[in-house]
This record gives sequence, structure tokens and C-alpha cells, in this order.
Amino acid sequence: MDPIIQRIAEELGKEARHVANVVQLLDEGNTIPFIARYRKELHGAMDDTALRTLEERLAYLRGLQERREAVKKSIEEQGKLTEELAAAIDAANTLAEVEDLYRPYKQKRRTRATVAKEKGLEPLALLLFAQSADCPEPLTAAADYVDAEKGVETAEDALAGASDIIAETISDDAELRKKLREVLARNGRLVSTAATEEDTVYRLYYDFSQPISRLQGHQVLAINRGEKEEKLKVGVELDAELALRTVRRHVVVPGSAAMEFVKAAAEDAYDRLIFPSLEREARSALTESAAEGAIGQFALNLRPLLMQPPVKGKVTMGLDPGYRMGCKVAVVDGTGRVLDTAVVYPTYGERQKNEAIVTLSKLIRKHGVEHIAIGNGTASRETEQMTVELIRQVGAGVSYMIVSEAGASVYSASKLAAEEFPQYDVNLRSAVSIARRLQDPLAELVKIDPKAIGVGQYQHDMPPKRLDEALAGVVEDCVNAVGVDVNTASPSLLQRVAGLNGTIAKNVVAYREENGAYTSRAQLKKVPKLGPKAFQQCAGFLRVPESKSVLDNTAVHPESYDAAKQLLELTGYTLTDVKAGALTDLPARVKAYGEEKAAAACGVGVPTLLDVIAELMKPGRDIRDDLPKPILRTDVLDIKDLKPGMELTGTVRNVIDFGVFVDIGVHQDGLVHISQVANKFIRHPSEVVSVGDVVKVVVLEVDEKKHRIGLSMKQAKQ
Repeated sequence: MDPIIQRIAEELGKEARHVANVVQLLDEGNTIPFIARYRKELHGAMDDTALRTLEERLAYLRGLQERREAVKKSIEEQGKLTEELAAAIDAANTLAEVEDLYRPYKQKRRTRATVAKEKGLEPLALLLFAQSADCPEPLTAAADYVDAEKGVETAEDALAGASDIIAETISDDAELRKKLREVLARNGRLVSTAATEEDTVYRLYYDFSQPISRLQGHQVLAINRGEKEEKLKVGVELDAELALRTVRRHVVVPGSAAMEFVKAAAEDAYDRLIFPSLEREARSALTESAAEGAIGQFALNLRPLLMQPPVKGKVTMGLDPGYRMGCKVAVVDGTGRVLDTAVVYPTYGERQKNEAIVTLSKLIRKHGVEHIAIGNGTASRETEQMTVELIRQVGAGVSYMIVSEAGASVYSASKLAAEEFPQYDVNLRSAVSIARRLQDPLAELVKIDPKAIGVGQYQHDMPPKRLDEALAGVVEDCVNAVGVDVNTASPSLLQRVAGLNGTIAKNVVAYREENGAYTSRAQLKKVPKLGPKAFQQCAGFLRVPESKSVLDNTAVHPESYDAAKQLLELTGYTLTDVKAGALTDLPARVKAYGEEKAAAACGVGVPTLLDVIAELMKPGRDIRDDLPKPILRTDVLDIKDLKPGMELTGTVRNVIDFGVFVDIGVHQDGLVHISQVANKFIRHPSEVVSVGDVVKVVVLEVDEKKHRIGLSMKQAKQ
């Protein structure tokens, strides 16, 4: 079996045959959502997260193998590849180990050692470094290499050159580097000191020292940013004597006449060549690890944010608060179509606020507005207070919710928004976006660069390509998990469907506009550039509510339609029963018949059979409807109203390394420190809570001046 497949199976704790199947499916051009949903028999029901991890490891290990072969080829071309070296390269488990082995053979820039070699001092260096029993005294041996024409005036000059060659040889020793890397990992410390006398947000790190093994990702990222902004001086510290003992044990032969000379060269190698390199490596590894952790947390936060339950089918008013430019207003119907727009100025004074309430009251009555979505940016607090007065005057039936407007301004100024709303200015587009975020967060948020959504930490310090890949994967998984109505979806949403890209998504919409609503999934095959492979990947994720076949409005893949019909026949049902939602005892009938027997009769595996049953039970279902509904309010709290000991209900807005930010209905989110999240030890808040969760909290402290609210989850009755 392919050693790469074997290794991935061991690392992920999966069966090798399942890993091999996934690798083959990926190589055939299948997408992760398609594999996860419709090839469960082949991969043992791995979820999309496990499949993406597998895909990443596969890419890394294949890259590692390619690098191994390239390194061996390069060394072989130099005529220096031995069986032992080839075996060592093949056994290297990381790219760093491969590069260590390649280091002595790599084309180097001109160094002190290369200059010494040009002067003919390599034989002297080899003689002394061998430290044989009959090794002469270094000064005596060096006398034979004095050559004024080559620039070696004295025996001391010869020894200096030989020392440079030995130092570089020691520095290139892969085994020694590996040992020192382990010493640094166990005993090294990251140290930062102030580079300025001013008080900054980095003051926690003005006199900071922490073992590398105990550093937290957020500390590394904060220190890196402080160094970049020239507020901190940062370095790695390691007890030199501890490291030098490792070096001496590795290279010095006790009792040799050249022992002291080699010892000095080894110390020079460590101080001048090895430690600076290891320090750079350690900083780079810490940053990479911290970035991976932050990207993982960002992805973890993004998923529940995108999967927030929609508030469907309700006429909604979006308010984009502001001071100078006023509060932008947009009313959209239950499908997100814009009905009306306005601009009001509730922050200009009492008269203007009352005028705003009158204007908004008219819009509410005219269009039957049931919900108001308020952006949480500038002037949000004043707008919320005005909204509460508005609701009191209008009467029952209207509620509001504060909606994160992160990225709304990015979207409203984008080319996409201009194409979608050419008749509205930038400010009104953001009000439309805010209203739609309440109605269907996923459909609206896919239009925005995930980095602009604001549920991460230090996202602007992350490797952009890696962050984009991770977040795009989350968006893709969420869109495909929910499914997309092909007759209402925007190109932005469609292009996130497995198998589709930006061009095909636009073609899907163009075909819809030219020919009217789709009436079957099969009709998608007529869309330009949507070939058989793309249809296979996307069909199961696209819903066609207008189709005569109820199966077209489920997640049952067209390739399983015959299996679904066979299942219905086996259990005495029809497609009409499916449409009527009358399959209440379908699972019981299948169980009585025998799941494996039914699967065999239908020509599918048991996992696919169970998925088909779930879809037939609830055609057209939205998996988000099973989640806790968002909190809609009719009254407002002020930070002045908060008192320690109060118990409140709030919505989790962000989860980071050191705690959880919770919206409790005041303008400022409160912080639940990690120590207050649970009654047990946790390494990270994400073990307990996710973005979008509705939680109970107790107020611990309130600092009005600094706008800080301390909360506790563990002291509340959940």
C-alpha cells in the first residue's frame, strides 16, 4: 500500500481502505462536500472537517515526497549520493529534516568557509576535525599550509580558515541540528521587552518571558504585532552552556591534540551560525503554529455564524446607524426584495428623533414590518434606544435584533453590490444587507470576504492564502449543508455550491432570467459550461421547489432517485405521500424490513439509505430550523442598568483564546473570561460554547468609563 495513505490512516485514526478511497475520489476531481455527503460508503462516514484535514495532509506529504526526490536528484548530480544518505532522506518525516540533510550539499552564497576552501585549507580542516589518535598539534599542522600567494600569511591565518570550515561543517550536521532543536523546544524561552517608553496595548509584554513549550498562540501573535509596530524587542533565549554541552558531546573527541581547537570551532559554529538559525526557525514555527490555531478558531467561529437560524418570510426593516450621514433605512419583503428606503436623523436632536420615529412608523404600517435589524456599529446605541420608543408607539407585533454589521461597508462598496443594487447609493445598500442578514445570514454573508466578518483574532496577521483556503472551505461546507434554492439564489451563493464556479453560477442565473424558473434539476444540464461532472457535484445541493418531482426539492442526489422510489415501493408509500409529509412511520417500516436488506434491494449502502429516509421524511427542510432561534428584543438595557449579580440571556458573538464575547442587549458586548466559562478545566472556550449560542450569564463587574463588562457563565443557571 502507498506509504502516504498508510501514514495518513495512522495519523487520523482511519481505516487505510477508506483513506485510499478518499484519495482516489479527490484525484478524480470530486469536491469535499460531494464526497462527504454522497460517498459515505467509500469513506466510512467521515465529516467534511475530517476530509479537509485528510486533503491537507495528502498535499503536504505529496509535497514532502516531491522534495525528497528533488533533493536526492540534486545530490546525485553532484556525485555525492550514498545509500545511507538516500535512506536518511527517505526516512525524513518533515520538510525541515529534508532541508537539514540537504544543507551540506546546497549551493551556498560566498561564506567565510568557502573563502578558506579557496585558499586550499580544506585538507587542514579535515585533518584536525578527524581528531585521530595521531593528530598533530594544530599549529604544527597549520605551518604546512602557509602560502602568501593565497593570502595565508601565517600558521594562525591557516588555523583561522580551518576553524571557519569546521564551524560550517558542524553547522551543516543534520543530526546535531535535530538534537539542538529538541533542546531549544524543551528549554528555550521567548522574551520580549519594551522598545518604547510610552504606554501601549502591548504593556503586558514589556517585561515578558515564557518557556516556548508553554506559549499561547494569542501571546505569540500579540508579541509579533508589537515587534512589527516597533513597540517591542523580541528574542529567543537558551542557556548557552546547556546547548554547548550538546554540541561538544556530538563533535569533540576527548584526548585528541586538536580537541581544544575543535571545541573552539564548535562554540563559534553555535554562536555565529547555529543559534541564529535555530532562533529564526523557532520564531517561524511559533508563528506558524499560532497562525494555524487562530485560523482554526476563526473557521470554528465562522461556521455557527453562517449557520445561524434564519428569520424567514417576514417583512424586515434594516437600520444602518450613523451620526453625520444619518441612519440609513431599507425595508425588504420576506424574500429579501427591497420595498422602500429612507434616511432619518435620530441623533441630531430630540425633534429629529421624533421625526425619525414618525417616518419609520409610517413605513412599518405601510409594509407590515414585523422585525427590525439594527447594525451594531457607530450610533448603534442611540438607534436602538430610538427603536424601543418606536416599538412602544407602534404597538405589539414588532421586535428588533442587533445584527453584526461587520463587512457590510465592504460589501456595499463592492462591485457585486453595485451590480445587485445599481439604483441605490452605497449607504442604502448596507441597510439592505443588514435587513437580509436577519432574514438569512448565510445567503447574505457569502457575499462578503470571510476575513471581514469579524469573528477571529489577529486575522490580518495570518498568511492570506492559508486563511482564505480555510475560510472558503467553511463557507462551502455551510452552503452545501443547507442547500440552495436554484430559483432565488444569487450568483454569490451559487458559486459556493460544490462543482460550480463564478462563471457557471452567473450562467445558472442568466438561464433562469431568460427562460423563467427552473422546473427540474435535469434542466440544469442545459446551462452553458455546466457539464456532466459539474452536474454530478452540484445537483444534490441545489433545490427546485417548483419541480413536479418532490425529490428535486430534497438532498437526495439524482443518482439515488431510483433507490428512493424503490424504497417507497418496498414500504408501501408513494411520492405523493412524500409531498404530503405523510411518511411518519417510514423508519419503523424500514427497520421491520431490515436496513441492510432494504439497502441491498435499493442498490445502495446503508449510510445512503438512511440519508434518503431522512430527506423523504422532511422534503425541503432547512437544517438551521432545528437550531435555537435568535433573540429578538422589544426593550433596551443600558450599561448603567447593569449591576453585579444580575442574570441575563445573551448571544455569543465571538470565541477567542482567552474568553467569550456575549451580546446581552447593551451597546457593549460583555467578556466571559476563560476562567468563568465552565465549572471544569478547559483548554479553550470553544470546548464549551460556539458563536451564535444563546447562553445565560451573570454580571460580575461593570466599568462604565472603560465600557467593560465582566460576565460569568459558570455562575449562571444554564
